[in-house]
Amino acid sequence: MSDYIIEKIEEFANAFLPSLDLELVEVQYRQEGHGWVLRLFIDGPNGIGVDECAKVSREMNVFLDVEDLIPNAFHLEVSSPGLERTLRNVADYQRFAGKKARVKVRHPVGGQKVFVGLIGESDEFGFELIMEDESTMHFHLDQIRKARLSL
Repeated sequence: MSDYIIEKIEEFANAFLPSLDLELVEVQYRQEGHGWVLRLFIDGPNGIGVDECAKVSREMNVFLDVEDLIPNAFHLEVSSPGLERTLRNVADYQRFAGKKARVKVRHPVGGQKVFVGLIGESDEFGFELIMEDESTMHFHLDQIRKARLSL
């Protein structure tokens, strides 16, 4: 049920966010200590402010009221992905080339599962990570468990 809800919300958000010059980064729908939470992380070329979050929140509330996707009470949160945003696809690696990233791999590479470096070149299959010693690691997207920008 949660996957279906997330899929429908992603479809709607990806259809209307470009008109606001925004992009959907992630949707989370889960039960937390105070109940169910629907969380949307959005971003834009100039970052995200309160006004953008409010606009998206209003649009999402109207959509959710009309579609009646979520049968239980929930709290809607719309926010920026933050400075250490998750990197999810090739477009993210290309957009943030030259930025520092922390990459966790599914299986150890040289006995190591966590790598930190600058994002280098990327293509549809993977990306390079330039390490502090200026060596380069190549990662296939299938190897990645989690990657995010790092301060």
